[in-house]
Amino acid sequence: MAGSAKESAQTAYVAFVSCPQGKGREIARELVNERLAACINIIPAITSVYFWEGQIQEDGEELMVIKTTADAWQNLQARIKSLHPYDLPEMIYFPIEGGYEPYLNWLRSCVRSQETVGG
Repeated sequence: MAGSAKESAQTAYVAFVSCPQGKGREIARELVNERLAACINIIPAITSVYFWEGQIQEDGEELMVIKTTADAWQNLQARIKSLHPYDLPEMIYFPIEGGYEPYLNWLRSCVRSQETVGG
């Protein structure tokens, strides 16, 4: 049924998380191993320009592009926070509005549902 709670919980998401260069692979392996994400692409060598502590900062970073589900987001976010070296890591996500359905089905099948986390 369209719009059901089950369907909403299984909505596929893509998330962006930046991290220091060399740290993305370590975080990504943990998240995939724990089945909080189906796949994580690491885009190396990005430059982030941002306002922090009253000044414009510029740092070399990596960008993790994380594929997950709405149901896993809260646990994923908590795990990223525990693994990430920054006090305030970038963690933003967007629902995937469309895509190749066999891929999206695979994505959903790889990510543990909230009910099975920790159990």
